[in-house]
Amino acid sequence: MNPETVFTQAGGTFCIPYADFQSRLSRIKAFIFDWDGVFNDGGKDHQGSSNFSEVDSMGTNLLRFSRWLLKKELPFCAVMSGEKNQLSFQYTQREHFHEGYLKILHKTIALDHFLAAHSLEASEVAFVFDDVLDLSLAARAGLRIMVGRKANPLFRQYVVERDLADYITANDQYAVREACELMIGAAGNFEEVVGGRAAFSAEYKEYLQERQQVRTGYFTLEKEEIVKVEM
Repeated sequence: MNPETVFTQAGGTFCIPYADFQSRLSRIKAFIFDWDGVFNDGGKDHQGSSNFSEVDSMGTNLLRFSRWLLKKELPFCAVMSGEKNQLSFQYTQREHFHEGYLKILHKTIALDHFLAAHSLEASEVAFVFDDVLDLSLAARAGLRIMVGRKANPLFRQYVVERDLADYITANDQYAVREACELMIGAAGNFEEVVGGRAAFSAEYKEYLQERQQVRTGYFTLEKEEIVKVEM
């Protein structure tokens, strides 16, 4: 069964033809994830932090391994958030994402910084998002996956009518895992990725060694300028 059938039967929605989704994916060199409402349900603890799941974490790792196998180079990865979230810092450091952006409400400012840092075009970025503050970035990204929720049918209609998403997830919990598995499946190497990770293959060890060398940089907005911050 091909990935398109698997994901549509599971309740996911393709907003563009599957062949177009695959074509856009083939040009992707970087992945950006919103944090609140994407890695979690958007709820906060008493310190204003929101959690993440190891299910989603494995998804992002498998996705990066998938791209590494296809391109023999590590894709760039970032988390962008309008808030300061301590657990997102721990996650991005542990998983060796390239950047974490915090307290930047207008995310295209962070996007421009990310693109310049890695000599990328916006069309080479895939973006996983969930809500209104993400739409300016979604309008520019090359591939857009939105977290699906029953609670926001008007917003979902708004996004679809304005061509701001290419796929809407079936799940609002573990949506990152769904998005990552979809992109791996659409790239055509899911079995190789899972088999390599499960066996801790020579290819996976080489990928992991390269991934572990990434030192995460953290950035925020001060006086309308992106500045690096220490975490």
